[in-house]
Amino acid sequence: MGGWSIMTDRQHEEASLKIGKRTFLIAFIILLLLMITAGILTRVIPTGSYEREIVNGKESVIQNSFQLTNMAQLPVYRWFTAPFEVLFSSDGAVILVIIFFILAVSMAFSLLEKSDIMSLFIIKIVQRFGKMKYLLMAVVVFFFMLLGAVLGTFEENIALVPMIIALAYCMGWDSLVGLGMSLLASCFGFTAAITNPFSIAITQEISDLPLYSGFGYRLVIFAVYYAVVFIFLSSYARKIEKTPEKSLVFGEDAQLRAKYRNIGGIQQMLNQKSPDAYRKTRKAAIVFCVFILLIFGMIVGASLIPGLSDLTLPLIGLLLLVGGLVAARVAGISFRERLKTVGIAAGGIAPGIVLILMAMSVKFIINAGGIMDTILYHTANAIMSTSPYVAILLIYALILFLELFVGSSSAKAFLVMPLIAPLSDLVGITRQTSVLAFCFGDGFSNIIYPTNPVLLICLGLTVITYTKWMKWTLKLQLLSFGLACVFLLIGVAMHYGPF
Repeated sequence: MGGWSIMTDRQHEEASLKIGKRTFLIAFIILLLLMITAGILTRVIPTGSYEREIVNGKESVIQNSFQLTNMAQLPVYRWFTAPFEVLFSSDGAVILVIIFFILAVSMAFSLLEKSDIMSLFIIKIVQRFGKMKYLLMAVVVFFFMLLGAVLGTFEENIALVPMIIALAYCMGWDSLVGLGMSLLASCFGFTAAITNPFSIAITQEISDLPLYSGFGYRLVIFAVYYAVVFIFLSSYARKIEKTPEKSLVFGEDAQLRAKYRNIGGIQQMLNQKSPDAYRKTRKAAIVFCVFILLIFGMIVGASLIPGLSDLTLPLIGLLLLVGGLVAARVAGISFRERLKTVGIAAGGIAPGIVLILMAMSVKFIINAGGIMDTILYHTANAIMSTSPYVAILLIYALILFLELFVGSSSAKAFLVMPLIAPLSDLVGITRQTSVLAFCFGDGFSNIIYPTNPVLLICLGLTVITYTKWMKWTLKLQLLSFGLACVFLLIGVAMHYGPF
């Protein structure tokens, strides 16, 4: 079983954050099937390519330059060696950064639990907001959504997921609510973008639109999706409060819920510490809070300072790890115990590295097979032969499809927007509406596609399997898809602009 726990000495010998065996096995099988499917596509779809040019340091396709090629078929054995080969591809550096980040998060929170700092945090929050739990939910959801919508954070928020899940347990909810308040809210905020630099800014720049133009309509969209997410989460939370057995993970996280709901026991455990040890724990908690503030400042800085965004994730991971080590030292944890805790944490999260490599290899197989540009070319031709209303939905569908293979928002923007922007002019769609279609296609699927490393890791840190997550979020995803289509059709009808 995945998840994390606190309090007892025996539990401290286990990894606080660890990939559950069942979660790993289900994700492994799904990703293996996707790798095989991608390999089969390389045998069915003809190879072809567009010419490329460098624009502002980024590679971009040149429209009307597509040609079929006679590239040799990708050998079947490379479908299965792709998880190793991807480390030496153009995505290798990004993969290493993600691996370092999840290791740092796991180590940092294991140190926080070893030091009883996590217990202290939870106690303080519950004491302050225990009687206003749905107000707290509304604030937490808004916070995560706003980070995504304004600053474009998504991967970075993994660092806060364990604390939010523990908070959900303490409030009487389950791990689904905790992941919903953090991961799901981050994703919906990233999608309902207001000034997201990774989707709005880049796509508008490529489309020659004024930076952050169309702001008003996007504010309306953000407000609607915020209401949808909050109603979805609060309705489910109230249902399982009334009848706990209706929780989709009732059996899986029963033990963890029981531990975290025992606030009195946690408080008693803290009170049993000597006055000197308790003071050290409080001081260590303050130290870690300082590091959290530094991290938040770095996220804000990354959205304002050009060139800093690529360094954000590794720096946040480094700050988390250093913060955890320093806080544990201040709390009086010996060097040997800190080293042991870090090692156990790394072992607990290690299976997630395999899943990340497999997820990233799906894109690698498509690119190595030379069929990505062929897919783009035929889709663009299909869009040109339709009405504006059908065309905008096809653009949305294209981005949704590409998201399965190309998770990076900026990489996808430079891949498709040089084709989509002029194509929009030809079929009578404003470029601003096409940008909106890109944001919708790029974002919502982040929490349903198993090729997204963030989703895999966050599920691995809980008791939630991929199938349970899909079952829980399916209705929400269908509703968000329907709303996205409505907003896009409205955009076409009102000539959402400036152009």
